[in-house]
Amino acid sequence: MDVSYVDSYSYPRLLGPQFPFPGSPGGFPGSPGGFPGSPGGFPGSPGGQQAPTAPPPAFIPQQQTATPFAVDPGAISLCLFRNTYIWLRNGASFWYFPIFVGPRSVAGFRWNGRFWTIFGIDTRRIVSFTCF
Repeated sequence: MDVSYVDSYSYPRLLGPQFPFPGSPGGFPGSPGGFPGSPGGFPGSPGGQQAPTAPPPAFIPQQQTATPFAVDPGAISLCLFRNTYIWLRNGASFWYFPIFVGPRSVAGFRWNGRFWTIFGIDTRRIVSFTCF
């Protein structure tokens, strides 16, 4: 399945059977040990990684030199578990807290201006990033 955008509603479907479903041990919010913000955090993440407990920095960093090619997963993996500012090809930009990097995608938490939400994105949509 080629996914260029993953929102919080389609993400569980894309993770497959290892993702906890409502009613199973470690399911969604309200059940012990599953979803971000609940005890146990994000499934499959080191130490049950939860969403960050503090907001990202209050500034927007200056964009680094953009590349015409897709972002290398190896490069963005250096930003795992760190506040990261991402610029997309469509002009959007936001604070992000990556917790997983795959061959062509990144999963983590996106700051929406008030709180962190689970978010995944295809690395081909990222034009540049910087982490702190």
